[in-house]
Amino acid sequence: MAPGHVAYGLGAQYGLTVSPEEVMAWERGDASPTATELTALAGVLWCSPGELLAEPTTLREHRIARGMSAEDLARRTGLDAGAYLKMEESGRWKGNERQSAALAQALGLSLPAFVTATGKEEELAEHLRNAVTTRWQAYVRPLAKLLPVPKQHLEAVLVQLYDEYQSTMVATLSWGGGGGQAANGDAGRTFLAQIVDRFWELARLTGR
Repeated sequence: MAPGHVAYGLGAQYGLTVSPEEVMAWERGDASPTATELTALAGVLWCSPGELLAEPTTLREHRIARGMSAEDLARRTGLDAGAYLKMEESGRWKGNERQSAALAQALGLSLPAFVTATGKEEELAEHLRNAVTTRWQAYVRPLAKLLPVPKQHLEAVLVQLYDEYQSTMVATLSWGGGGGQAANGDAGRTFLAQIVDRFWELARLTGR
């Protein structure tokens, strides 16, 4: 279908005023359709909204890929629809532990996908850095609030992550070579990336 045919279909079938130029901008990635336009576009092209999206990363993209309305997802997570939409638009999830677990289940999110979609990457990395360099016990509760994971499971993962890090520090005085890697700059970012990657690996190995 040419862009003009798509634009005509959006107007004739769904009452949306979209120009062929707008359709071309969507194709190039220069602009993005609204949720309503994306749903209508999928109808015109005889496919699901999820098929028109790249790998979803935001809450909105995951919700649309699942074919859910904001109201439906809000209901499933026990939130007011307006409150949920504010979180979705801001990219910052503020739900409690029960609501986070419901969100992950409703959208079928893996733990890494959940952290990315809820905008918690930096907070997770900071908690993990502190957990392996100080007392891991102090970070079980903050991480349990951050992730839809039982505290017992987090404890098991943190113990192993802490022991691995401390053993490496004793042997090499660094995490991955080069003393003081946790300080700042590129070395500090590498340090955090290694901890987060190992955390996900351990979480997968232990069933999460």
